[in-house]
Amino acid sequence: MKQLCALALLLGLLTTPAFASQGREWRFTAYLDDTAIGYHRFVLVENGPQSELVSEARFNVKFLFFNAYRYAHDNRERWRGDCLANIESTTDDNGKAYRVRGAPDGNAFILETGTEQTPLPACPMTFAYWNPAFLKQSRLLNAQTGEYLPVSVQALGADTIRVRGEKREAQRYRLQAREFDIELWYSPSGEWLALDSLTASGKRLRYRQL
Repeated sequence: MKQLCALALLLGLLTTPAFASQGREWRFTAYLDDTAIGYHRFVLVENGPQSELVSEARFNVKFLFFNAYRYAHDNRERWRGDCLANIESTTDDNGKAYRVRGAPDGNAFILETGTEQTPLPACPMTFAYWNPAFLKQSRLLNAQTGEYLPVSVQALGADTIRVRGEKREAQRYRLQAREFDIELWYSPSGEWLALDSLTASGKRLRYRQL
């Protein structure tokens, strides 16, 4: 279960209780192996070079008749092109609270986590799965914890995956960041289709659009 908690750190993107009424939307059902444990919803509103992403994740893992793990993540990101312009996120990771804020300041992006302030490069990116440009980065910002992680990405070639009941052609990628090992699927036009990650216990965390 600890590895699932850790994986959840990378699956969020920033904070608001309400979603924009218009924009592109991704709604994934989250599975642990074949058991549905919750959802993760993303709404992206674009206005020329500027955009805003709002996401909400809710997981609830049950063991027998008990709630073994709960996760709630609310997240808002504002972007200028492929550069993060503002971030604000709150998370309840099974009782452990996180809050992350960040905004540009001069030639740096200043990140606040609790009482700490950390300067990052002026144009950071989060684990912005919705934007394939993030696959070209060597470091990514964890929107839940504020960690700025080194990452490596490998293109795994053509594949097919079922999306909303239909088989879709896709390009598959593998992203690694410390202990995290994540597979991602994108359509030929760059639309994010699905996500898989293997936990330390051998279970598979999966995001699927139904």
